[in-house]
Amino acid sequence: MSNRPTAPASLPPAGIVGLEPEWSRLVHTPKIDAVGRTWHILDSWADRSDDATPALTLLCVHGNPSWSFLWRRLLAQVMEAHGDRIRLIAVDQLDMGFSERTGVKRPLAQRIDDLCQLTDTLRIKGPVVTVAHDWGGPISLGWALQHLPKANPDVSESSDSVQLAGVVLTNTAVHQPQGSPAPAVIRLIRSPLVLRNATVNTRAFIQGAIEMSRPALDARVRAGFHAPYLKRSQRSAIADFVADIPLDAKHESASTLDAIATGLTELAQIPALLLWGPRDKVFSDLYLHDLEQRLPHADVHRFPGAAHFVSEDADVAGAVIAWIDQYQLAVNDPAKASTHTAVSPDVPAQPDRRALSDFSVATATNDAIVEIAPVHRSISFGELTERVDHLAAGMNSFGINAGDRVAVMVTPGIDLCLAVYGCWRLGATLVLVDSGLGRTGMQRALRSANPAYLIGIDKALIAAKLLRWPGKRIAVGKRSSVMNKALSIASDMATLTERGRDQATPPWPAPETLAALAFTSGSTGPSKGVIYRHHQIQAQRDALMSLYQITQNDRLVAAFAPFALYGPTMGITSIVPDMDVTSPGTLNAQALADAVKLVNATLVFASPAALVNVIASKSKLTEPQQAACSDVRLVLSAGAPVRAKLLTQATSIFTCADVHTPYGMTEALPIADIALSELQQIGKEAASDNLHAGGVCVGHPLPGVLVHIDPLDPQGEPMGQLSGEPGKLGEIMVQAAHTRDSYDRLWLTNYRASQPAGWHRTGDVGQLDATGRLWVGGRLGHIITTPKGVLAPVASEQRIESLYDITAAAVVGVGPVGTQVVVAVVELLLTLTPRGGASMELTEKVRKVVGEEVDIAAVLVVKKLPVDRRHNSKVDRTAVALWASRTLSGDSVASL
Repeated sequence: MSNRPTAPASLPPAGIVGLEPEWSRLVHTPKIDAVGRTWHILDSWADRSDDATPALTLLCVHGNPSWSFLWRRLLAQVMEAHGDRIRLIAVDQLDMGFSERTGVKRPLAQRIDDLCQLTDTLRIKGPVVTVAHDWGGPISLGWALQHLPKANPDVSESSDSVQLAGVVLTNTAVHQPQGSPAPAVIRLIRSPLVLRNATVNTRAFIQGAIEMSRPALDARVRAGFHAPYLKRSQRSAIADFVADIPLDAKHESASTLDAIATGLTELAQIPALLLWGPRDKVFSDLYLHDLEQRLPHADVHRFPGAAHFVSEDADVAGAVIAWIDQYQLAVNDPAKASTHTAVSPDVPAQPDRRALSDFSVATATNDAIVEIAPVHRSISFGELTERVDHLAAGMNSFGINAGDRVAVMVTPGIDLCLAVYGCWRLGATLVLVDSGLGRTGMQRALRSANPAYLIGIDKALIAAKLLRWPGKRIAVGKRSSVMNKALSIASDMATLTERGRDQATPPWPAPETLAALAFTSGSTGPSKGVIYRHHQIQAQRDALMSLYQITQNDRLVAAFAPFALYGPTMGITSIVPDMDVTSPGTLNAQALADAVKLVNATLVFASPAALVNVIASKSKLTEPQQAACSDVRLVLSAGAPVRAKLLTQATSIFTCADVHTPYGMTEALPIADIALSELQQIGKEAASDNLHAGGVCVGHPLPGVLVHIDPLDPQGEPMGQLSGEPGKLGEIMVQAAHTRDSYDRLWLTNYRASQPAGWHRTGDVGQLDATGRLWVGGRLGHIITTPKGVLAPVASEQRIESLYDITAAAVVGVGPVGTQVVVAVVELLLTLTPRGGASMELTEKVRKVVGEEVDIAAVLVVKKLPVDRRHNSKVDRTAVALWASRTLSGDSVASL
């Protein structure tokens, strides 16, 4: 015993936000410290007999500096979703929260024993899933390792004993990764001059953890975290927890923590879920990746923007409940509950397809890639095959293995294709992070992907050094020893290619091998990493070739850099025009025509933003340039809704081309396709048949692509149904051989986007018409819910943009869900008009063109609508809606 403060356990005071008084109970454990100790716990089954046996128990263990309050949302949602079958117990560790202040220092081993004593006292039976945060992670894992399922459990015995069924960890650690120092904030707090002042004498440590959250936590939530720690005498254990972190092998808890870290191999058959807030200044992604290595079977979800108290910043409760359902853990058969087997659809056998790096369909002497800027150079298919084989062998000899993640940050052209196809030839997983994401987006993407290697141009390698991007660095070409040292460059592609000339070429990767991790544009939220396997990209390539009848006689101009990567695997010559690939709107007609002329292109792909500027600058085309463009047989434009008017204008340049717009997304492309001729016919029919009600028509689904609609309820939420009925507005659901495999480190996103199993929820809303054509009305998050019903924005936007003096429009909802008013925000051809409310004349024109079925409450004018960086085409309607709301409420300083 010591002179540390002591105090009995107590129930929390009334009025703590989100905490129901009936959840709280005090539990006395008679054997702890030989005198017995009393705990405060939250118990969703507090009103039931201790003999009641749930189908599953969640044992939630908080860390520092928190208490069982941390799990209140999870408790409430468990009670709502599975309250009759699942019991949740959230403990206040001794000396923390409202549990007894024992006056005894309690190192890690003691706290594990304390928890075991508590669960024995509670007579917990059947399967248990541990859920933990911070220092509660090692404590819960120590408990878990003492309650592993028996190798051959007797069913009658297992129903009366505790059986570990799963492990959930949030922002915690079991090991300090070698070569990295302990978190700076912990090292600072641990110093003798700071420890007690930060943790005991003041509430600075608690407040610091709270302040990491963005946006800031509600004042009532902050008060809830502080509630058990208002007095200095209540905070001794906060200092003890910090001091108990072993920073060296001599620490009293070091051996216990090492045993837990080593013991995680015993959880190989136990389902595990890692939920992470990457903005945590203590438990950064470094610790997430360490746990991933120790629990390689674990499901992982990173919540971008979430910090230390990840369960406050993100939907941890929803993730845990969905995960329990996914693995069917809430069953009465513990043996089934402890089997790590996800519920997944039967995956049909994949047909044999040509490998992505197999260029044998092309004529060896034909140009594979042509560069037009900064200098003209090219590489034939024969040379490409040889250099890709040598690069793959050299990469393998260097230490890059099949399955390793390799980020490639190289300017579109020959070097990019060599790096991409070298990775694919080896079987490495390509991480594609294009500069269109911007600095912040690229930073988030690379931190999330955590590549083992990074191949980059000098600009990328400098950024990698300054911003500490993960991955051993490989330059494109040879660099001086000074630069290699300054940028920590381990090798370069030229050296690896030479090295591979004397090495055996690696075997072809299997169809199921992970091929690529590509990031979405981030136009509707943080960019997501989308994983594809080789057979899925092969199916995507074959679908495009079949749809557009692409043969080796074709040649491609790709004014959208990622699309240029399709050309070589199709066996056709490819070129990117002279433009800023990070900004498609910088492409002009002369640059596009020069690229077309150089390779005698038959195919052109350009985003809508690129086409707008090309059309605007077409008067500068020379006769030879115009003649070259007239030989193009097919023009494709995609990336955002494409107006028939824009495609029609494109035919003034590409006079003999079929003009098509494929519909798809990073997760699935192509899904559907429509030709300009059909769009023009729809335009003629629209006046009488009102066909634009569904938004923009994207055509019929491709052969082999299934499309259904999940109808929306009055609040704009999908109802969980699949419908092929014409006229139903809802979320577009897709099934095809070339849809994505999964989302990377976004388990919850992947789970929700994959219901029902085997389908991909696109996040787009639309409807099917009587002929089976698909109409797209916008994004699910942009749906407007008015008293009259649900409205998708694109149809109204298309009508408004038909007015000659309006160049772009966004239709948004302002107000509470279900009672929103419709606001149109427009860009005018003449940009001198003041920002804010439109004139009565313009307002009436907009209302008239939209029609009586849509009540336009207000029309606002802006100089420029915000669009995504990658396509320069997707309007950020969320930002527009926020600006419109603030403007209409009288905020004169609101900016967009």
